[in-house]
Amino acid sequence: MEELKTILNEIIKDKTGYITFLTGAGISAESGLPTYRSIDGIWIKGTKYHRPEEFGTFKYFSQEPEEVWQYNLFWKKMIAEAQPNAGHLALTEIESLLADRFRLITQNVDGLHQRAGTRKLYEIHGSKQKVRCSNECSEPIDFPENVKFKEYTEDLTPEDIDYLKCTKCGNWLRPNTLWFDESYNEKNYHFDTANHIADHTDILFVIGTSGSTTLPVNIVETVKIRAKWIVIINLENDTYFHSILKGSKKLNSFQESSTVALPQLKIIMEEIINSSIF
Repeated sequence: MEELKTILNEIIKDKTGYITFLTGAGISAESGLPTYRSIDGIWIKGTKYHRPEEFGTFKYFSQEPEEVWQYNLFWKKMIAEAQPNAGHLALTEIESLLADRFRLITQNVDGLHQRAGTRKLYEIHGSKQKVRCSNECSEPIDFPENVKFKEYTEDLTPEDIDYLKCTKCGNWLRPNTLWFDESYNEKNYHFDTANHIADHTDILFVIGTSGSTTLPVNIVETVKIRAKWIVIINLENDTYFHSILKGSKKLNSFQESSTVALPQLKIIMEEIINSSIF
């Protein structure tokens, strides 16, 4: 990471734009949460008979709300059992080091970054910790405490169903997450904010994400034009992000896990900030 240290030394001393981190399912996989499309992925485990693009939609939820909630309560159980890992914790320490220059944009909906202590983050795919009325009659609220998490073979109880209805209009509550047939917006998914951050980023770290959704790709494309550097940290070296950045002199790529790379990155930043040169 010597070349990266030189780059960071220059960027940190400049004291101008954001130092931004974009995280995906790969960082949470190291906490035991399966990624979406791998062999043991969350869609396969929870939706045996459906393609993600069919099941993970508002249209399907409108037709089969109990089935979708059954799957989400299984996912909630896995999230509750997971713990932030060394990568999550390193990002929290990096936030303390960088102060106002730190920004974290995450595609993850599990809340592990918050549980690790990170504060300046933007969940562009929403959060499993919140629900909102499917009729959009009110603002998102905390997940109902009385609804118990389940194995994916367990059915909802009548009590679960009651607590998963909007107290204002009586319609089903829905997970406060972005589905495949929905569009990004600022209100629920920080669309404008994420693009603003990209426009003002000096270096972007892309961690544990392959580039399968549009807003993260747009962020990388924007930063590619404006920023000094993009750093990919991923166990795979053939993601879509690698392909769109191929040949770019701004790209640094590390085929490494986030639990190894991010603590090392934290140490580098700490050394730069504490050095007499800085």
